[in-house]
Amino acid sequence: MQLEKLFTMQKALDIHIQEKHGLMGADLVNRKVLALLVEIGELANETRCFKFWSVKPSSSKEVILEEFVDGVHFILSLGIECGFDERKMELKPSDVSVNVTEQFLLIYELVNNFQKNRGLKEYQAIWEGYLQLASLLGLSSEEIEQAYFAKNEVNYQRQENNY
Repeated sequence: MQLEKLFTMQKALDIHIQEKHGLMGADLVNRKVLALLVEIGELANETRCFKFWSVKPSSSKEVILEEFVDGVHFILSLGIECGFDERKMELKPSDVSVNVTEQFLLIYELVNNFQKNRGLKEYQAIWEGYLQLASLLGLSSEEIEQAYFAKNEVNYQRQENNY
């Protein structure tokens, strides 16, 4: 995945939003953490991985990909907010084998750890957990990037339309 390109695009979007809403210089970490947790919940809801009481299948791959990318936007934004340099990040693929439900729970835990500590190590752990979730969901790096590019454009349009 072209993290450097994604960070660059997200930084431009973040600046655009912050300027438009008068938030330059504001500490937005807690709001972005909450937004990320909400987006992760929306993704879990679309996968229906925890809905043992229902026989309805998960949403389409396209819907799941779009929800996944919403989380990518906030993970990137958190890294930017905290001043992390993506070129110094060393993402290691996880060798832990869990199911999708367990991975969602792990990601919630990782986000909460980051919220408490705000460290690069904890931030990298979110990325690693989220990319492991992508793998479990059958999402490729290329699909994620393309969906990110498309959603980034939508986010700019939303700002222009006073979303």
